[in-house]
Order: sequence, then C-alpha cells, then structure tokens
Amino acid sequence: MPKLSKRAEVMPPSPIRKLVPFAEEAKKKGRTVYHLNIGQPDINTPEVALEAIRNFDKKVVEYSHSAGIESYRRGLANYYQKIGVDVDFNDIIVTTGGSEALVFAMMTALNPGDEIIIPEPFYTNYNSFSVFANIKVVPITSKIENDFALPPISEFVEKITDKTKAILVCNPSNPTGSLYSKEDLELLKEIVIEKDLFIISDEVYREFVYDGNTHTSVMQLEGLENNAVLIDSTSKRYSECGTRMGCLVSKNKELMASVLKFAQARLSPPTFGQVAGEASLNTPDSYFTEVYDEYIARRNFVVEELNKIEGVYAPKPKGAFYTIISLPIEDAEHFCQWLLEDYHFENQTVMLAPAAGFYATPNLGKNEVRIAYVLKIEDLKNAVKVIEEALKVYKGK
Repeated sequence: MPKLSKRAEVMPPSPIRKLVPFAEEAKKKGRTVYHLNIGQPDINTPEVALEAIRNFDKKVVEYSHSAGIESYRRGLANYYQKIGVDVDFNDIIVTTGGSEALVFAMMTALNPGDEIIIPEPFYTNYNSFSVFANIKVVPITSKIENDFALPPISEFVEKITDKTKAILVCNPSNPTGSLYSKEDLELLKEIVIEKDLFIISDEVYREFVYDGNTHTSVMQLEGLENNAVLIDSTSKRYSECGTRMGCLVSKNKELMASVLKFAQARLSPPTFGQVAGEASLNTPDSYFTEVYDEYIARRNFVVEELNKIEGVYAPKPKGAFYTIISLPIEDAEHFCQWLLEDYHFENQTVMLAPAAGFYATPNLGKNEVRIAYVLKIEDLKNAVKVIEEALKVYKGK
C-alpha cells in the first residue's frame, strides 16, 4: 500500500467535529442533542440573499473573474468605506470562505518553514492552514483568568526570530469572544513595522461587538498599508455559512498580485455564493439590530447561568458568539464524549467542543470547553441544565 504524505500525517482533526459520530449515535437513541460545539447560527439568512438566488436568471452558470465578480467587489469596497476602511475594489479578492483567504494569505506572505505568531487559544483550523502552507505556528498564550486579554507585547517581541514573517489575530475572537482594542492593535503595529512583518487580521465577527465597545480594523491603522491583510467572510455576518463566501483585503499591491495567482489556480469563487453575498450587502439595518439584541440576550443568559454552577467559570465575551469556559474536571475531551455516549438528562444531552484543540501548546485547555451560543434561549436553558446535572454525576467518574 502506498505511503501517505507527511503532511497528511500531521494534519490535525477538527476538535469541533471529531465528536460528530457520537452525536449521531445519541440521536439514533432518540436523544435531543443541543449543538453548542459549532458556530452555526440558527438566525435566518437575510431574505434579500435568498431572493437573489431564487431569481437568478442567467442561462449559463459561468466562471467569474478569479478575483470575484467586479460588481460584488465594488459593493464590498463600498461596505468597507462606510465602516472607515479606505479601499477600492482592486484591493479585494473574493474567496471560497474566509478559510481560503487565510490559506492564500499564509502561502503568499510566508515561505515553507517560516513562523507565524498567533495568540492562543485560536480558531483550530489555523493549525490546519499552517500545515497546508508548511509553516510553523508560534503560540502566545492568553489566559482564562485574564478573560483571554491580549498577552503583553513583550511576549510577542520575545517570540520573534529571523524566521518570523507574520502575526495573526482574530478580532473579535473565535473561540474566546475577546476583543482587541485600538490601543492593543497600535502596540502590535509598532512591532509589526519595526520588524517588518505582516499582520493578518481575521475580522469575520466585526458586527458582533457588545457593551458599548467598538471594533477597530487593522486596515484603519495608519502606516500599515504594506503590512496589513484583512480576512473577512459572509458566513456569520449574514448567517449564510453554506454560501462559502469570504474575501482577502490588502493595499499591498505586490501581495495582492501574488494572491491573485493562487486565486487563478482555483479558477473562480462559487457563482451562487457571490450572488448571495452581493445581495446581502443590501440587508436592512433592522436585521442587524434584531440579531445583535438576540446575541446579547443569549450571551447574558449563558454566562450568568453557567457561572451559577459550582466550579464553572465563564468569562463574559465582548464580541462574537463564543466563550471558553473552565469546568471542575480534569479531561474535557473525555467529558464531552461521555455526555454523548453515556449521559442524558430527561433524554437530552449536549455537544461541546473540547478546548485543548484550540491551543497549540500541549496540555493547555484540558479542563476547558468552547461554547457557541448560537441557539435560541429556550434551547440554551435546557443545554445549561444538562451541563449542570451532568457535572453532578461526572464528579463520581
């Protein structure tokens, strides 16, 4: 039998999806499974997007330009200009989800063997994308006792070597819900400029910022025109994960010309995703008001109720719709599998994401799980009750 590649051997499995078979078995037993493991909102996709797909009237579904349909890119540029990011459509390449944008950014900005610094815990697929690009992730740990605030800048400086080519941040953060302030980003800007690095900023949760806080994009910081790369997506903003629409934005002309070569190699982004994405730009403000209010209510409920459970600590996220919580257990992965395989409360159980998979440093996050509060409050109420009752039983395991 032919031997597989080293790349295949080191590709990490998704900690978000690895428990899916156990969830499927639980459902076959007739149990209700509350999915708090994955960021799939139950919010309706904007009607304007659905109508655009229904009304598609071209006789041939053609390739688009490799950078994306021009009218869509012009619409995206207008969207960014309204939020204070001064770009034009030539600074934007449409991608198959934010994931492809991240892969393109890594493969364009870094050589094989180069290093990228990322605050952890981080979106687990950053590890996978780094394997695609054959680069090394250098983690800097943020801690739950500090509510996952940006680690001290001195720690970034200590990690920089002659192999370091980029810093990657997610703001607001998946998986922690933490938010980096303009002051945080200005500090990062100083070392990015001093060391001549790229800063790649994953900003797909920009619309979900709470408690009077504001979002700052790296593209709004002066002096980073040749260093900043913005990663974006329609998936969470418009609750249309399945359209697989993202984009990469930068004013660095050399970088964008190289990204386009990768985009040409995959021909073009999906037509129907672009149709939905362009139409979504016309989503009324009332949609975001309702969504925002709903996520605030869900966040407040989940955090308050989880913190009432003995031994549980749930930080209060400033953005996105995730939180990583600590549990009074030693092995969260075992607990999460046990919930699906062996436990139910009133014929209900919960699917959680073990947090260890969101760290690059071994043995961190062993007693933590990520929760995505993407379900309606009644379901969240039942899910939290299951967790509370399960912990009472699990302590004896």
